[in-house]
Amino acid sequence: MSKVAILGLDSAAPALLQKWGDSLPHLTGLMASGAYGQLRSTHPPITVPAWTSMTSSRDPGQLGFYGFRNRKDHSYDGYQFATSGLVKVPRLWDLIGQAGKRSIVLGVPQTYPPSPFEGEMVTCFLTPNSEARYTHPPELKEEVERVTGGYVFDVADFRTPDKAALLKRCYHKTDTHLGLAKHMLKTRDWDFFMMVEMGVDRMHHGFWSYMDPDHHKYEAGNPFEDAILEYYKHVDGEVGRMLEMMPAGTLVLVVSDHGARPMAGGICFNEWLISQGYLTLKSTPERPTPIGRAEIDWTRTQAWGDGGYYGRLFMNVKGREPSGVIEAADYEKVRDELVGRIEGIEDPDGRCIGSKAYRPEELFRETNGVAPDLIVYFGDLAWRSVGSVGMGSLHTFENDTGPDEANHDWLGVVMLGTSDGSPAPLAGDLGEVSIYDIAPTVLELMGLDVPSQMIGKSILPGG
Repeated sequence: MSKVAILGLDSAAPALLQKWGDSLPHLTGLMASGAYGQLRSTHPPITVPAWTSMTSSRDPGQLGFYGFRNRKDHSYDGYQFATSGLVKVPRLWDLIGQAGKRSIVLGVPQTYPPSPFEGEMVTCFLTPNSEARYTHPPELKEEVERVTGGYVFDVADFRTPDKAALLKRCYHKTDTHLGLAKHMLKTRDWDFFMMVEMGVDRMHHGFWSYMDPDHHKYEAGNPFEDAILEYYKHVDGEVGRMLEMMPAGTLVLVVSDHGARPMAGGICFNEWLISQGYLTLKSTPERPTPIGRAEIDWTRTQAWGDGGYYGRLFMNVKGREPSGVIEAADYEKVRDELVGRIEGIEDPDGRCIGSKAYRPEELFRETNGVAPDLIVYFGDLAWRSVGSVGMGSLHTFENDTGPDEANHDWLGVVMLGTSDGSPAPLAGDLGEVSIYDIAPTVLELMGLDVPSQMIGKSILPGG
């Protein structure tokens, strides 16, 4: 049985790896000696649910969560964060443990709070702070704090205008996490190793416009023009050091949950719904205000939306929501009308931006939990969804949660090689691979059965 390691780089973008390949010898070395491709993400292409979809081979509708925050019921204020408690299906380390094999799991999103399995775990960026119980077993925490000098779960305040301070925090967080990963590789025996580094994503959101001439904010010669490149080079060097610490012949997958792209701006989703007569406020805020804090007249509201890298639209249905106004018999008629209007949204110059609004049943095999009535991508992810009201415009070029230079993209990275450069089970360009295929591939690489409930298939020959 082969040992398998997954090195997760949240948001790593295929175009950047291709552009900077000569500067990233360890990542390109894996590609050269093995196989590589583009990894098609989930609907929606965001960290939660994408990593859980990857490690369980279930779609977000089957899992029953559609983002970091989800409606837990049909009330207007009943939201819950997508912690590990919402995950009701086994993930890779659970299945590998059931086969009597040992795993090390570090920073994989949606692992807080930790749950028992055969191995050791340090939880993810959703961990509230280091006072929480964030390791399995619990006694591992003391070692983590000692080895790292104080563990860091995420890059604090990554939507900030103070880019110099942000850059330091990104490196500190990354070095803390990867330092722990190297310690665990050096001191543990394992059959499966998985870590996810969030710093890549935070660098994209903080610095994309400084690098990309196609970004509307780009200024040539700015002091952070090479910030993302230098960070990628730094991570590549750390990947090389981790490969050296793995047993010879370890099969290594490098993956990202989604890619990244420049952000053109924001569509003020709820301002648009107000303009179209679907959402009515009792009073208009004088300054930008989150929709959850606005005074909504529910007796005159048909729909409202959430902000984020994609938009979620919820309909106010009679008999379902507390003050619902849409008759159940009119639900599909109103939803169809919303789809048509959303897909006609224009930019400030009157050009259609090419938005898409999907009914969840079109995307998922099941729709567990409280699914949005529509899942919306503005301009195919070129524009983010801004949920605040009181914005004074349907379009904005300032994010309501702080400066953000990039949005997510559909395609992440996938590569399969070996820790020592020996031949990998696959070679060459894989083309496009589904995120759901990663878990079955890992199980087959380890000689383990693939559960019939997984919706992906192994990318190995005959998989």
